[in-house]
Amino acid sequence: MKENKNYVVATIRKWNLREFKKIAETFSGNWHLITEVEELTIEHLKDLNPRYIFFPHWSHKVPTNIFQVYECVCFHETDLPYGRGGSPLQNLIFRGHKETQITALKMSEGFDAGPVYLKKPLNLNGVAEEIYIRAAKIITEMIGEIVLKEPNPTPQTGEPTIFKRRNPDQSVIPENFNELEEVYDFVRMLDAEDYPLAKIKYGNFEVKFSNPVLRAERIEAIVEITKTKD
Repeated sequence: MKENKNYVVATIRKWNLREFKKIAETFSGNWHLITEVEELTIEHLKDLNPRYIFFPHWSHKVPTNIFQVYECVCFHETDLPYGRGGSPLQNLIFRGHKETQITALKMSEGFDAGPVYLKKPLNLNGVAEEIYIRAAKIITEMIGEIVLKEPNPTPQTGEPTIFKRRNPDQSVIPENFNELEEVYDFVRMLDAEDYPLAKIKYGNFEVKFSNPVLRAERIEAIVEITKTKD
C-alpha cells in the first residue's frame, strides 16, 4: 500500500499562518492549508485525503464526523489533563505559572480529553502575542516529529483540572490587586492581536493598556482611551 503523505493544517492566527510556509518547505509530503470554517468539510477533506489534520490555534468546533474519520491533532498550552478548557494561556498566567507544556493530543469527543502524542515545554515570559509566536514555532517542531515518527497517542493520566474560557467582561483590571506584578501579568496576558485588551473604566471612558514594561516602582504601557457607547 502506498504511504499517505498528504497533510492538512487548519489555523486562523497570523503567527501560525507564518509557520505554515516553513512547514510546507521543511517537511516532505503534500501540505494543504485551511483558514475558513467553510473549508473544513468532510467533502473537501475527501479530496485532500489527509494522513493527519493539524489544528494549531483553531477556535471553532470541529464536526464529529471529521475527527471520527481522520486523525486530527490539536495543541493545547497546558500540561494535560491539567488545564482542560478555554483560554489556557490567560488562565495559566492569572494563576501565577511561569512555564507550561504544549500538549499535542488526538481530537476526541471530550474537550481536551484525547490521548497524547507528545509534550514540549513553553516559557510564559512576555506579552501574550510573544508567547503565541514562541508556541507556534514549538508546534511546528511537534508537527514535524509526529509526521516523521507517527507516534501512538497514550491516554491522559491524573485528575483533570478545568479552565473556563474568559469573556471580554473579564478584561477589566481587578480592583483587589495589591502588587504591580499582578497588574503587569494581567495586562500582558491579554496583549495579543484580536484579544480584548486589559482595561479600566473611568466615567464615560474606557482606558486600555498594551505593551507593558515592569519597572522597579511602576509599569509603563501604551494607553488607548475611548468613549464608551451610550
